[in-house]
Amino acid sequence: MNMKLVLAASVAALLSAGNALADRDLGDKGKGVGSACRGLPSHAELKAALNQAVSTETSGLNLHMWATIVNRDGVVCAVAFSGSNRAAQWPASRVISAQKANTANSLSLDSSSASAGSGKPNGLALSTANLYAAVQPGGSLFGLQESNPVDTEAAYGGNQGLYGTPVDPLVGKKIGGVNVFGGGLGLYGAGRTLVGGIGLSGDTSCADHNIAWRLRNILGLDHVHGVGGVSGDPLRPDNIVYDIGGDGKSAGGFGHPTCLNSTDASELPAGIP
Repeated sequence: MNMKLVLAASVAALLSAGNALADRDLGDKGKGVGSACRGLPSHAELKAALNQAVSTETSGLNLHMWATIVNRDGVVCAVAFSGSNRAAQWPASRVISAQKANTANSLSLDSSSASAGSGKPNGLALSTANLYAAVQPGGSLFGLQESNPVDTEAAYGGNQGLYGTPVDPLVGKKIGGVNVFGGGLGLYGAGRTLVGGIGLSGDTSCADHNIAWRLRNILGLDHVHGVGGVSGDPLRPDNIVYDIGGDGKSAGGFGHPTCLNSTDASELPAGIP
């Protein structure tokens, strides 16, 4: 038999098995891969929502995107891309999106982190966009981006033909990494409970943030209304902050530069109460 046909048949069988594993009923209507990702969007749900979010975003360069979801422990649950195939996006953006998801999840807190009468804030939602100014030399978090390296074996291993599919080699692994520009957000379920993170990459960092924001809203995982944050907007506590002046300094310490075709961040959908 022709070896090319054998290889094609093998890949098709693997993809079919992976789709069945990813979307079968695991006690939560088929969401996620295994119990670690139960309750989080499946690959199919992520991809459909990503295509919708990309189609409604007008900022940046209007490019296609990669998206990654991690659970609260930083385990990758789904990786997807918009566009007809995985050549329609920047190849580097697959790992960057995973890194952003890990960062937002690992540096955010939900409302349960504050006990009644403690005087502590009602949780803390930090986007990767909120970290840009703080990690610059002289910033309050300088050096943070060096603190948690990406697991390169997880990031670049496996069959590249499976990247962005339900059986992407990243799924089920911890990617690690800290990213410090727009595109990563914590995922907040009902009751302002932090359930993981989402990362977007493929355009300007400002557009990455906007698309991540719209994607989180479409998925219904933006219950951030009232969660603590640094943006100064109680409806959008982890929104991008454009407060970097001509001297290159952020007025609030958590600002982000504007990008090509940046839009008004206050017009993004408000968080769900």
